[in-house]
Amino acid sequence: MKLLVSGANGFLGHYLCELLLQKGHQVLATGRGPCRLPFLLHENFSYSPMELTDVEQIRTVVSTYAPHHLIHAAAIGKPDECELNQPLATAINTLGTSYILAAANQIGAGICYVSTDFVFDGLEGNYLENSTRKPVNHYGQTKFEAELLVEQFPGKWSIVRTVLVYGRPMTGRDNLLTIVRDKLLKGERYQVVNEQVRTPTYVGDLAEGICKIIEQDQQGIFHLSGEEILTPYEMATQAARYLELDGSLLIKTNSSQFLQPAKRPLVTGLNITKAKQVLGFNPINFETGLKKTFG
Repeated sequence: MKLLVSGANGFLGHYLCELLLQKGHQVLATGRGPCRLPFLLHENFSYSPMELTDVEQIRTVVSTYAPHHLIHAAAIGKPDECELNQPLATAINTLGTSYILAAANQIGAGICYVSTDFVFDGLEGNYLENSTRKPVNHYGQTKFEAELLVEQFPGKWSIVRTVLVYGRPMTGRDNLLTIVRDKLLKGERYQVVNEQVRTPTYVGDLAEGICKIIEQDQQGIFHLSGEEILTPYEMATQAARYLELDGSLLIKTNSSQFLQPAKRPLVTGLNITKAKQVLGFNPINFETGLKKTFG
């Protein structure tokens, strides 16, 4: 199958492209700037720069490659960055998605859109695919608005929501666990919130779930995350214990003391029953995720 992956230079993008190539698919990776992926010599891999604010470039790249399906993983994914530069976040996360959808529709391709638990308000947790969306920051708002656009797409579409993705970074971007490791190795104290509740997602599981959606030709909304309910502080302390580093350097805090431009939903976590039953999605536990991240 011919597949186009946007945001391929990112954390998820690396794992996704690698998995799709392993499964024999043809992959056109797209992203900002030059390719940072190590697959350029693979016979089924190619790369093209593609800016989400450039509607003509998007139309040209998509129509020239003519994929069967687009996996749209590109976005400004940092909530604080979105809050501080709301026009740019809207232009990339929401309007950019509309350009991707228009280009896909023009050639009759399907689309899989990667979204987030931040479309929810964080008052309940254990969210289902049809739970009411009510974002509390601009990042969540841009993703919510993009979801609405995807749901209006006349062709085949799917939406994947995930939460607090972790794993071994392959293209330079750190995540909570690798930040914790680096801070503790330097003997630095690190504040981590303990009242935000999540179901952390191993990046390899997320890539596998997306691949299942594409290969099974599934449509609709799917929640792909881990099953264990943890706070960021609990994740950090488990990582410190696994790495045999000084966990006393981790300072337990809460959102009211941890000032950030973007408000975070307190209790999210995703219910993955549908993904398990329909896709056969089977995420690893957090302990195994630590081994894959640091092993």
